[in-house]
Amino acid sequence: MNELGSRFLRILEENLIFVSLIAIVVFFSLISESFLSLTTLSTLLNQLPALTVVAIGMTLVLISGGIDLSVGSVVALSAGVIGAGIAILGLPLPLAACLGILAGALVGFANGSLGAYLRLPIFIVTLGMLEVSRGLAYLVTDSQTVYIGAPIQSFAVPWGGSGVSASILVALTLVVVFEVMLKNTIFGRQIVAVGSNESAAEVSGIDPRRIRCTVLVLSGLLAGLGGLMNAAYLGSADPNAGIGLELSAIAAAVIGGTSLMGGRGSVVGAFVGVLIVSVLQIGLAQIGITEPTKRVITGAVIILAVIIDRWRAG
Repeated sequence: MNELGSRFLRILEENLIFVSLIAIVVFFSLISESFLSLTTLSTLLNQLPALTVVAIGMTLVLISGGIDLSVGSVVALSAGVIGAGIAILGLPLPLAACLGILAGALVGFANGSLGAYLRLPIFIVTLGMLEVSRGLAYLVTDSQTVYIGAPIQSFAVPWGGSGVSASILVALTLVVVFEVMLKNTIFGRQIVAVGSNESAAEVSGIDPRRIRCTVLVLSGLLAGLGGLMNAAYLGSADPNAGIGLELSAIAAAVIGGTSLMGGRGSVVGAFVGVLIVSVLQIGLAQIGITEPTKRVITGAVIILAVIIDRWRAG
């Protein structure tokens, strides 16, 4: 009986994140009649793409032992570049989208160069780039929302009433691609090695600076893609977009089992974390919880996830 109980607890621990998601869905289904509806599903699918791709980048950075606080502002900067390119300069959507994503990658390169190669504290570097990127977003949009409309909205419009759009398919594809990369490639194992023990990784021939710079570039690039998805969802470029998104991305990664100390994490886990964060926010809104209270609850969930992470680490 003890052996059976121990096995059950082990299985529960290994699948705790999935059990948590199911429990949250059941809870809101019981207290809100409108929770299990097509409207809720549509809202969820609209929210997922941008947060998912940003959380992928954040997961890689956290596993490598770093952090990227600039991603929310990068989303706004990328959307602003895309909006200004289309609405002001008259650029075709593909070119404007590439420029927006490139802007995100450049911010990531700046973060990586300053943090990895100049050995500045990455927390401070990305905190500074949070302000720099937000300021640039205001400058390229002249501090106003830039309406884009149909040219970009097709990326986020569901096909045939299915609720599935190009944005969500791209996001799900990237979850699979980066999970495979993390678990089954040399580069993925190097990310884990650097986050686990930088000195040991360096002795084994891995350049920690190159790894950390690369994952920050990837984080910036994915945040740039998140800007495209955000602009597609809104049909416009809002310089205030993405405020607090970095906290949601960190929350999703940590809830999904990524360690804040580095060396451990999963992209699929981070995606389930995104689902938990999104379902929690939608459910709380449906039962009439105010925004300040939602923030308190979300923050408490993040703290609980960190406590569980430390407990798992022993």
